[in-house]
Amino acid sequence: MLKRISMTSISISIPKAEPQAYLLCAMRVLWIALPLLVLLPLHLIWHTLKIPSPWAMLFLRIAARAMGARVKVYGKPLRKDVFFVANHLSWHDIPILAGITGTAFVAQDGVRDWPVIGWLARLNRTIFVSRTDKQNVAEQVAELREAIAENWSVTLFPEGTTSDGRQLLPFKQSLFATLSPPPKPMMIQPVIIDFGKAAADVAWLGEETGWESAWRAFTRPGSYEVGVHFLETFNPGELADRKVVCALARARMAAALSATLGYTVT
Repeated sequence: MLKRISMTSISISIPKAEPQAYLLCAMRVLWIALPLLVLLPLHLIWHTLKIPSPWAMLFLRIAARAMGARVKVYGKPLRKDVFFVANHLSWHDIPILAGITGTAFVAQDGVRDWPVIGWLARLNRTIFVSRTDKQNVAEQVAELREAIAENWSVTLFPEGTTSDGRQLLPFKQSLFATLSPPPKPMMIQPVIIDFGKAAADVAWLGEETGWESAWRAFTRPGSYEVGVHFLETFNPGELADRKVVCALARARMAAALSATLGYTVT
């Protein structure tokens, strides 16, 4: 889901900025925190009663809007028994996608220990996998298959890191093994997230830390438009193996980036 760092290793210092940057950051923090105080207890009640909760989806939609995202949806997202495969620019992708679909995510296991974010990720039924434990890939695949069987929708960022949104990095095939065959009847729906002109401001690139990326996001003035394109679905159970599933998902996403958005993708 996110990349590079452990939040526990971040040395947080107050950056030097114009006074309006601090004010904007404080306003956005309040915009996110106040609804959380109301919606979190409701979510926990629904969870205790084992009733599907709409409150996490609503909170994430509010969080995306608080960060400036004005979301426009293209295509029709499936609502259940779906495995979304999406490109990845930054942590903005998570509240944007989950606010539309209510999806859970596949994330690196380090996110589990991040202050606040790890706790919220667990509440949203995040599936944690290790990128470093190469010896237990089969065990991770089995755990992921079990989690997918329980969730209505799951999102994977198969690039494994973030890009600038105008290209697709090579996909990591290993987690597609969970869909060969799928643990239950389900569809794959590729998704393209397009931040347009705001991509350079939003994307998490280079050696920027998580704290620096968050500060830049919370102090970015104004709003931005983001298009979320839900592409044609396909049934992974009809394909030969994970390599074919992975290749087809990437081909459809590359075609959408090229044809719909005008980017050259190889």
